Amino acid sequence: MLIKDVVKVIEDAIPPHYQEDYDNTGLQIGSMMRPCTGVLLCVDVTPEIIVEAAQKGCNLIVSHHPLIFNPIKNLITTGRVDFSVYKAIKNDIAIYSCHTSADNVPGAGVSWKMAEMLGMSNISTLEQRGDDGAGSGVTGDLPEEMSHRELVEKVKSTFGSPVARCSAYTPERRKISRLALCGGAGGFLIPRAIECGAQAFIASDCKHNHFLDYAKSIFLIDIGHFESEECTKQIFYQIIREKIPNFALYYSELEKNPIIYL
Repeated sequence: MLIKDVVKVIEDAIPPHYQEDYDNTGLQIGSMMRPCTGVLLCVDVTPEIIVEAAQKGCNLIVSHHPLIFNPIKNLITTGRVDFSVYKAIKNDIAIYSCHTSADNVPGAGVSWKMAEMLGMSNISTLEQRGDDGAGSGVTGDLPEEMSHRELVEKVKSTFGSPVARCSAYTPERRKISRLALCGGAGGFLIPRAIECGAQAFIASDCKHNHFLDYAKSIFLIDIGHFESEECTKQIFYQIIREKIPNFALYYSELEKNPIIYL
């Protein structure tokens, strides 16, 4: 089996044309025509994860975030990106990244996976683009009404976030049944979530002004960028395992959230 065969399996499920114009989804480093010895899955590529891939006998890393996003001016091994590129080339490891295509793909993307993990129903794309349901974020119904505190605790436990940044709220607010969410940075979708009748919105990287400006319109829950997108590894695993059942496929054991909460 060649690397191109593994990439085809991924791209059949998550076509690259769903990526945003600014993005760099696709093969970052390596040759499609090399035999694939195994795949290591991660959110972000680091030099340590490249070493881990080599130790596990994997010559393909599949990541969510592109390693190469901005132009590289040199390879002097002082920064994460340039050192990772250097290590990947030196160890003959290919890197494929599946970024906003995995965010936007209809019915199977990051936000859809998050909704599934929360047990939501009646799910639909929050901001649709085109006629096939592709787009950003999702909205849907919780399995049961929850208080604000109950929802926050459920979200934290589901996505492994020790804390969550939330809108200030009072006990007088009614319980939540309708929810919107977006994996990764989703503040731009808050107005759309309000339009769709969502009572709460889950995302990451929300700004101070988001909490301030929408305080009376919707309950915001910011769980952190890594926490909201760690499920991409499960998405990639399921896609590859379904089509290639007997294959060396691993989650990175070294990858940790680059942010800690003190």
